[in-house]
Amino acid sequence: MPKQRKTSNSPSDPGSLPEFPDFSFSSDDQPAGLSLADHFLIAMPAMQDPVFGGTVVYLCEHNTSGALGVIINKPTDMTVENLLTRIDLKLEIAPEPSAPHDMVLYGGPVQSDRGFVLHVPQGVFSSTMAVTETVAMTTSKDILEAVARGEGPDQMLVSLGCAGWGAGQLEDEIARNGWLTVRADSTILFDLPLEKRFTAALKLLGIDPLMLSAEAGHA
Repeated sequence: MPKQRKTSNSPSDPGSLPEFPDFSFSSDDQPAGLSLADHFLIAMPAMQDPVFGGTVVYLCEHNTSGALGVIINKPTDMTVENLLTRIDLKLEIAPEPSAPHDMVLYGGPVQSDRGFVLHVPQGVFSSTMAVTETVAMTTSKDILEAVARGEGPDQMLVSLGCAGWGAGQLEDEIARNGWLTVRADSTILFDLPLEKRFTAALKLLGIDPLMLSAEAGHA
């Protein structure tokens, strides 16, 4: 079972959503070997963990201190509009019907009461990490304020919580056939319906999900 690194959470009132955290990200300690930032982690059948079984994780950061990512195919029961209401923001422009980003996702068990927004690099926000030239992650509330005004990024994914690994943890899980890895595809990340993302990520590796076994190796 994946062991998630601990982070401190400030207690919040029942039914309330605290401010997004103001994280400070650094890429100065990138590993000398393979970095899996901007990769999908695809849970193997052996992953029986109730949180990570059947999931696809987008990795935002991977260095000698560990790794941080967001589950991209596990919805909560909350829409973005519901989330804005909970933090006293009124959506001024209605979202497109059935847009993939309408649902708030469960991003992982770390800081599960905090928001993490993956999006195309569009707009300037107070706490943003550039993952690639086409994907950024923002953890400050001002991105949701922009969304409420109809000025948010054209493509985005809103999640509560993230997934985190300490130094060497992710590498160990991959070595034990816990995860498959593949370079991420932004179409899967932003456009594809949630229920199709797991299969689509596997197909990036040329794998038919029906043929995948718990004993298969990792890529």
